[in-house]
Amino acid sequence: MRLGVVGLLPRDFRTLQSPHLQTIQNLGFTGGAFHFPAELCEEITTADTDRCRTLFAEHDLDLAQFSITYPECLFDPDPEIRNTIIRKIKKGTEIAAGLSAQTYLLRPGSRNPAGSWTPHRHNHTQEAWDRLIETLREITPTLEQNGVTVVMETHLVSILKNPETCRQMVESVGSPNLRLVMDYVNHFETLSQVYDSTDRLDHIFSQMGAYSPVMHIKDISIGKGLVIHLDETVPGNGELDLAHCFRHFQNHHPNNYGLIEHLKPDLIPEAASNTRAIATRAGVPIT
Repeated sequence: MRLGVVGLLPRDFRTLQSPHLQTIQNLGFTGGAFHFPAELCEEITTADTDRCRTLFAEHDLDLAQFSITYPECLFDPDPEIRNTIIRKIKKGTEIAAGLSAQTYLLRPGSRNPAGSWTPHRHNHTQEAWDRLIETLREITPTLEQNGVTVVMETHLVSILKNPETCRQMVESVGSPNLRLVMDYVNHFETLSQVYDSTDRLDHIFSQMGAYSPVMHIKDISIGKGLVIHLDETVPGNGELDLAHCFRHFQNHHPNNYGLIEHLKPDLIPEAASNTRAIATRAGVPIT
């Protein structure tokens, strides 16, 4: 497994400077990631991507994940909205190729106007599913032509609600350039799954592991509210058997990236140290 980080680079990669990459290097990571606003995609030139790619090469770092962020839903019933996001994704594909990004991260969106990761009952209808598959089939030829691998974000509140559904999406579209993020935390739904995390991890990886070439590393803590709250926390500070998780990922993708994410910068050194210690106990080399 290789180890990278999300959250230490500027959103607009045109403002990237050597000190940003040196910070990543100083923490012992070999890869980083961008979350780039999709509304800026049309501004990007070949000179912009060449400059960024050269900076990464000069620091011997990988761009492990390039993402574009957008409010649109890939299965919106309005065809104009879907056409708008398809255009953004296709332009982002060209940028990802120009940056030599190892993966290109996309989100499915939600019918809930409050945001991409908010629940809505219409996220789970047959009509929504059919529109999602249609949209993905529109973008996969561009992915294949540019040699770019999309990894879809998944979450239990989204249309990609469980490991079985995630696998169904990949197999329904049928393109080798459409894959998943192994964001295992997003598929824990109950206390019993958290307390017996090895069984749940076995199931998640049995369905998604072969199709998930990049992993997001985090842990789960259980909140103290009057209803169930499963909160993200620093790897190693929660309830999950991450050694078991890392072994699964190593078995599927031994040379690919696990990315620490969703942490404030002051917590990233602890997360990196914990992750390395867990990997050592698990017998998983970090290269």
